[in-house]
Amino acid sequence: MKNLINKPHLIFLLAIPIIMLIGILNGDAVLDINVHDTYYVISHFHIATLISILFGIIGIGYWIMNKANRKLSKWLNWTHIGLTFGGIILILILSKLYREPKTDTILSDFDFNQNLDIIIFVILLIAIFGQVIYPINLISGIIKKREKTSG
Repeated sequence: MKNLINKPHLIFLLAIPIIMLIGILNGDAVLDINVHDTYYVISHFHIATLISILFGIIGIGYWIMNKANRKLSKWLNWTHIGLTFGGIILILILSKLYREPKTDTILSDFDFNQNLDIIIFVILLIAIFGQVIYPINLISGIIKKREKTSG
């Protein structure tokens, strides 16, 4: 764990092939987003590609800070990694809990799915808010004095 906090770029760069593999294996699966009368349809492969690009940018930023011997906050590293990966894992788990509507109890299944949508949306907002920690951590690492090297 110490290596993970001191080199957070490893977890982001190692997650890229896993995310791309999941995106490829999902095949023709799509995410449908309904906003009023408009449907936005995005394939899982495109979502995986976007997340991989974002993780690549984050990983390269952490790697540059490591190579420049800039000291990043361990607390901010933990928070950023936890909110990013914890949020993604929670959303994936909760998305598997959707109930298929039954003919005799449509209202209760609709209420359950609607509440689940709200929970997933709140977790997504928290995970997105967690990404604000990344630039704060980088800026604080740039402002801090350089890490003393042995030698």
